[in-house]
Amino acid sequence: MVRAWLADITPLYDEECYGKYYERLPLFRRKKADALRSRQSRAQSVGAWSLWEKIRAEYDLPESSVYNLSHSGDYVMCAAETDAVQCRVGCDLQQMEKLKMKIAERFFCREEYLAVLEGGTEEERRDIFYRYWVLKESFLKATRKGMALPMNSFSIRLGEPPVLVKQPAEFPEPYHYREYSIDRLPYKMAVCTTDEIIDSKVHTELRL
Repeated sequence: MVRAWLADITPLYDEECYGKYYERLPLFRRKKADALRSRQSRAQSVGAWSLWEKIRAEYDLPESSVYNLSHSGDYVMCAAETDAVQCRVGCDLQQMEKLKMKIAERFFCREEYLAVLEGGTEEERRDIFYRYWVLKESFLKATRKGMALPMNSFSIRLGEPPVLVKQPAEFPEPYHYREYSIDRLPYKMAVCTTDEIIDSKVHTELRL
């Protein structure tokens, strides 16, 4: 099963708290955090890895476990395979800001762009845009190709769950989606994986 977790990183804006977590990081993660300029970016980097380490300890997972990290705003997200199954896993978290139709027109497939454009009110179209954004990003991360794979090389149909209706020939495996939301939290979250079983809940009990 693939499970997902969300954690608030605002405690890491405090220098003393940040230092405590920073000291626990492996050297390569310290270097990654050190290269970032803003306090928030450094807190996101430290927080994402710290969340993964807590998950590993909680579930007694080996270092070879499949996982993926994401961050946006004041939160970090981790998705991981907890049953030692070898699969692809990607996750994405995005704080909702304004509607970005130019991005949808440039990077989404035509049918996805039209779904946003014709989605109703401004708020409804904004909601659809960010759903597509995290769904597409989570697939890119699951493939490990990232933005090297064009966003319009695959297409998603929204639903419960969303469905990958067109995919690149180099990634022919069946992919599965799960979306998450938390009341009054203006973020979209999604997991994409080749594992058929995805937990229906995003877990928030592991705190930094």
